[in-house]
This record gives sequence, structure tokens and C-alpha cells, in this order.
Amino acid sequence: MRAERADLVVVGAGTVGAWAAVFAAEAGLGRVVVLERGLAGDGASSRAAGIVRAQGGTPGAVALGAWSIDFYRSQAARYGTDSGFRELGYILLAVTADDERVGRERVAMQRALGLDVRWLGPAEAVEVAPTLARDGHRGGSYLATDGAISPPRNVRAYSLAMQASGVELRERTAFTGLRLDAAGRRVSGVETSAGPIATERVLLTGGPGLRDVGRLAGLRIPAGGARHTVAVTAPAPVFDVERAPMIFDVGAGMYWRLEEGGLLFGWSDPDEAPGEATTIDDAALARTRARLAALVPATAGLGLRRTWAATIDYTPDHQPILGPGLSASGGEAIAGLTVASAGGHGMMWGPAVARCGADLAITGRTDVTDVGDWGLDRFDAEGRSRLAPDPIALPFPPAAAP
Repeated sequence: MRAERADLVVVGAGTVGAWAAVFAAEAGLGRVVVLERGLAGDGASSRAAGIVRAQGGTPGAVALGAWSIDFYRSQAARYGTDSGFRELGYILLAVTADDERVGRERVAMQRALGLDVRWLGPAEAVEVAPTLARDGHRGGSYLATDGAISPPRNVRAYSLAMQASGVELRERTAFTGLRLDAAGRRVSGVETSAGPIATERVLLTGGPGLRDVGRLAGLRIPAGGARHTVAVTAPAPVFDVERAPMIFDVGAGMYWRLEEGGLLFGWSDPDEAPGEATTIDDAALARTRARLAALVPATAGLGLRRTWAATIDYTPDHQPILGPGLSASGGEAIAGLTVASAGGHGMMWGPAVARCGADLAITGRTDVTDVGDWGLDRFDAEGRSRLAPDPIALPFPPAAAP
């Protein structure tokens, strides 16, 4: 079978893959094809909580978050559609003295990078977030310009943007393998369930399925997936407001924000076994509801409108993957192959990671932020990273699934 040709093939039509395809088309690549084994947005992109913050735990995370917020704000003017970004503000809560010490150090780092973030004492935190309990915490860091998007609206926005920019989306078309040149060092195409495509550039994304995508391409990618649970309470008058800050109980791995006149809250469990999410853990839900009620008393006794479990991706150090694909056999870079993963922060960092991925695929460099430490070469043979974990992340399992 003769292969058709493309200037870039992107694997995965989630937030990272889809926006990367749009950015690549805007950069002037003639033919950009996106492969999606299911439907665009079927995975984590449509099931996330949609929280977006510039309050990162590292300078790189700050850059990715700030770039993504700027992008969300610009969408309506650029594309005539948007992901529904709402500026709500965000408090990263401190519960222990150590939480406060680390949080204040983080604020100093962020302010040095230009963020207008400040520390709120317990009383100030309650002034900013009146439904927050007056005790049980030590305040936290606060940035008024953090916010949230609507995940379903984001899927619509990138779908329309792909269509408008001429990107060819191939739904229900699986990536099945990589084609290399005779020397085995350069991309020459991809194999798909619908036939081969010749190309000199391939960008691998895939969210929770990135490890399997890597195996098909002959790469070892230490990314995993685990259950993340989200619930929405019944409406209550105290939550039926235009704006109230989102809050992240960092130590417990639980967050909440306004949603449909109630409160959306979500959590992850570090003791969770890696793998695809299929059920709700009722015991964990009860524990989380009790902790939420202690910090937000107005939720005590409220019913739940809906609850869902989603498979969310993560990396062992909770940081993104951005860089060339490295062969599993010898660790050599494969020319023309780029890997891009937001490491469980698809809404928060997704657009910026997508832009970095598109830039790397086209030119080998990006000016969004320094991505030099985020390549696959930071992991050893067991998937351990040489980088310290991002300190502001949900507590996923310490290692990816084998």
C-alpha cells in the first residue's frame, strides 16, 4: 500500500495533541494530521475539573501555567470561540506549620518571577473565601488571576480551531507503529489502522495512554494513569455567586471550586493502584466529604448531583515530558520524533505544553520556557527521575505502571 504524506502527524486528539496541531498549522506546515483511536476529547480532556493556575511549584511550572492562562484569555479574539475561562482566584491552603513555611518560600519564588501572588493569614483567607472554616488551616497563598475553564467547551474550542486551521482529524484511527529510515535513526512515517502515512515529523501525545503509545513507537515512556475522582454537590445559596476562589488542600490532595450553584471537588489517592479508572471508591468519597465539610461547613449534609471517576495521567516527578523520542534499545534520539505530555496537568499546562511540543517538532526549540530538563533522558531504566517532584501536584502513585 502506498503511503499518503503529511508534514506532521500528531498522535492523540486531547488538549495537548489538538492544540499542538493547531499551532503547527498556524506556523505554516502544509498538512497536519491528527490520529485519534476514539473520538476527540473522549479521554481525560472532557472529564477534568478544568482548574488553571499560574501558582506553580517550580519556575517552569509557573511559566507553563501563566502562558496557558494568557492563551485561554486570547481564544475568543483568535478563534471566535473559547474554553470558557473564568477568573476565580485560587488559594493554596496550608494546614501545618511546614505547609506554611514551604508555601511562603514558594510565594517568594513566584513573586520574583512577576506573579502578583500574596500570602493570606487565616483571617484574611476567610475574608477572601467566606465559606472557608475559620480554623483548621493557616491561610495560604493567593493569586486573584487563577481560574477555571469548562472541559467540554475546551474540546469544542480545539475541535473548531483544528477545522478552521485545516488540520485533518482522523477519529477512530489508531496509531499502530513508527516507520524509520534504513539506518533506524530518523522518522519516515507512521503505521495506522487505516494504512501508512509518510512523514518526517511525528508528535506523540496520549495522556494516560502515552506509555502504550510509546511502546508502539519503540520507546520507554514512564508515564502512567490512575483514578481521579470528581463530584459536584447540590446547589446551595452560599455557592450561587459569580465569583469565589478555588481552594487546594495541598497536603490532602483535595481541591474545590464553584460549579452550577454548588461546589465541585476532586481528589487523588497516592495508594491507588495505577491503571484505568472504572469505579467510584465509596469509602474514599466518604472520607473526602468529611474533610471537605470540616473546611467548608456549608457542604455538610448537601447531596451530590453527580460523581465520576476519570483516568488521569501522571509522571513519577509530576512534571511534563517534552523532548525527542529516545529508542528503548539504546536511548538514542530518533530524529523527527517528539514526545509531549502535561504530566497530569492537561487543562493547567496543556496549551503551553502543546505550543512547546509543536515548536520542538518543527524547529527543535521553543521560547515558551526552558524545557531542557523535561526530556526522557531524565529517567533511568526503572523510570526514576533525576528531578525533584513538583511540590504542587495531586498525590498520584510514586511510580508508573509497568
